[in-house]
Amino acid sequence: MARAAPLLAALTALLAAAAAGGDAPPGKIAVVGAGIGGSAVAHFLQQHFGPRVQIDVYEKGTVGGRLATISVNKQHYESGAASFHSLSLHMQDFVKLLGLRHRREVVGRSAIFGGEHFMLEETDWYLLNLFRLWWHYGISFLRLQMWVEEVMEKFMSYGQSAAMPAFAGAMSLAGAQGSLWSVEGGNKLVCSGLLKLTKANVIHATVTSVTLHSTEGKALYQVAYENEVGNSSDFYDIVVIATPLHLDNSSSNLTFAGFHPPIDDVQGSFQPTVVSLVHGYLNSSYFGFPDPKLFPFANILTTDFPSFFCTLDNICPVNISASFRRKQPQEAAVWRVQSPKPLFRTQLKTLFRSYYSVQTAEWQAHPLYGSRPTLPRFALHDQLFYLNALEWAASSVEVMAVAAKNVALLAYNRWYQDLDKIDQKDLMHKVKTEL
Repeated sequence: MARAAPLLAALTALLAAAAAGGDAPPGKIAVVGAGIGGSAVAHFLQQHFGPRVQIDVYEKGTVGGRLATISVNKQHYESGAASFHSLSLHMQDFVKLLGLRHRREVVGRSAIFGGEHFMLEETDWYLLNLFRLWWHYGISFLRLQMWVEEVMEKFMSYGQSAAMPAFAGAMSLAGAQGSLWSVEGGNKLVCSGLLKLTKANVIHATVTSVTLHSTEGKALYQVAYENEVGNSSDFYDIVVIATPLHLDNSSSNLTFAGFHPPIDDVQGSFQPTVVSLVHGYLNSSYFGFPDPKLFPFANILTTDFPSFFCTLDNICPVNISASFRRKQPQEAAVWRVQSPKPLFRTQLKTLFRSYYSVQTAEWQAHPLYGSRPTLPRFALHDQLFYLNALEWAASSVEVMAVAAKNVALLAYNRWYQDLDKIDQKDLMHKVKTEL
């Protein structure tokens, strides 16, 4: 009988809201995940429904999700999404809204390593760099640049791996352009800032299930969760899942009950990525420079070989003072190594002459495109939404912000039955044609 009390109280509140008239806002909204998607959707939901709506945001880890940092020698460094494209307009708006600043850029030269030697080296002269690109790739690189810019003008974001379909690949290649930026103090400040601005109630717990209840034609969702205190649950008018539901993560332990037809087709496979922050001395001899003082590059990209790492960057802390300078090649610096798997000690010794510390972060970077025959559903039920479904079209911070804005608008229009603004005829055809 005691377990039924919260349900009876929630049903009573729901009936009272219904009796107040069709214009009554939802009483409580749940958001599962406090990454950029969850933080942004909480912000947009409050914009639509007003400040009186209670928004609970569940997060099993730290606020920020894939926007994360690691501390090395009392300095913080980006371990997740490190930068955004200049055309990430939602992220630009968030930074301005929260009074944050762009981080000062510390320039460094880049090169592409083919396993035995550098295949392409950046210089300090722009025209010479263009000539080298033309010499290696012909006119194709200009065509590619124009195509990426055209796509970016129609859909703004940043990206990652190139082994994906054309649209997602364009998002990835945008990350190779020079017009990138990051947030002073850490990119995750956008997430914590949005939640603070929204006055959302952050609940540090793991959501285990969402169960459907209904009364008077209205859906009511029971969200069960567990934390260090124990197991509990609460009831909500609207629920947004803002965390990836994939086969390789404990988030997939989240179950759905009471839905007909059942919700069982939202999972998929994601690409695991390991980021290692190594404080040490680079082994420049491995890259063909016996004298470390002569090594000129701060960023190293790789082709298919060697396969044990993807990128190697001499990174700067999230707080950069006016007097800050990048460490010289012969000095101990903090290097960010991105790899598909954790690095073995022998692999670390290949890249570094010696090192003081190694700290790693493993996360699911993006969906394995092509691993699902269809995209996951965006709307799982009347007022139950899966924000990360859009990530299967292209994975980026800006895409998550776009998804958050659309989820909030969809929830608002469905709540007030303004159906003329939902599911426009031939919308997908228009979007595909435009992109």
